[in-house]
Amino acid sequence: MRSRLQHLLRKEILQIRRDRRIMAMLIVAPLFQLIVFGYAVTLDIKHIPFVACDRARSVQSRELVGSLDRSEYFNLTGWVDSPAQLDEYLTSGRALLALHVPSDFSKRLARGETAQVQFIVDGTDMNSAGVAMGYLSAAVSHYARRQAALSPRAASISHEPRIWYNPDLASVDYMVPGVICMILATVMTAATALALVRERETGTLEQLIVTPIRPIELMLGKTLPFAAIGLIDVGLIVLAARYWFGVQVAGSVLLLFLSATLFLLTTLGLGMFISTVSRTQQQAMLTAFFVIMPSVLLSGFMFPIENMPEVVQWMTYLIPLRYFVVIVRGIFLQGVGLGILWPQFAALVASGGTVFALSALRFQKRLG
Repeated sequence: MRSRLQHLLRKEILQIRRDRRIMAMLIVAPLFQLIVFGYAVTLDIKHIPFVACDRARSVQSRELVGSLDRSEYFNLTGWVDSPAQLDEYLTSGRALLALHVPSDFSKRLARGETAQVQFIVDGTDMNSAGVAMGYLSAAVSHYARRQAALSPRAASISHEPRIWYNPDLASVDYMVPGVICMILATVMTAATALALVRERETGTLEQLIVTPIRPIELMLGKTLPFAAIGLIDVGLIVLAARYWFGVQVAGSVLLLFLSATLFLLTTLGLGMFISTVSRTQQQAMLTAFFVIMPSVLLSGFMFPIENMPEVVQWMTYLIPLRYFVVIVRGIFLQGVGLGILWPQFAALVASGGTVFALSALRFQKRLG
């Protein structure tokens, strides 16, 4: 038994060593992911973009805004004249926080009364919103202590946080849109790649090639069923979110399905491309894992892109899932439409169309 086991182990080692694609996935991929994720994946939040509405227009109010901007945790992205304009920054994603300083802020400080400021937090990303609120509390408390030290009439400053789009910071409101993104990004890609490679392993793909079926017809026949399944999954998730978890789609459901259809161009095209460079299902699964894992972690779904190194942030523009996450969260939680999300839709069309076209070209050449 020991001798048979030794021969079997030797055979498997030789087989893995001769397969350069498997060796690359087993050795190069983990090292690459270690380097990228070691720098990009972090739970710390810095340089949080915020917009300020300073109606007091005083030295104290400007000092409050400046103290936030000078810290490493906040980054001032703009000033507005009225509280109504704050909504534009939050819905467009240009700011995660909005600061409103009322007109009587400085007068209350001068009289030794409690001065109040208001913070509005975008709650679509519950993790970032919770951390940002903690930073805000600490920053306002630090500013109040400095003002009290400078003035013999110690005044206090209170802040009233308001959370938009997910007022209770409920995890289910945050996770349901993420499930749609994860299913279409992972399951559809892997399923498409494995289905085509399975045909090649069993020899049925060669039998289909010699039939009068054209390559484009074969490609559509293998991918359209998965596209239909993906859209059915989206429909089931939306129904379960509404009637089981009580999470409603704040925006247009038709727009949600349109974005899912566009994103499927990427996932199905990527699955086809993986199938053309893989000889076995094992290779296809490892390649899909190598592609999907960075896409999920660098898409902004779990970790804020703004905290990643600048080089990695530029890399995320090549990840279609980045745009799909923004679209799904915007439609589900914020209720925004094409007027706000058109840049993400345009990027999704460009990236999805490019990936699908290249994959189709590679698929036809491989069949030829």
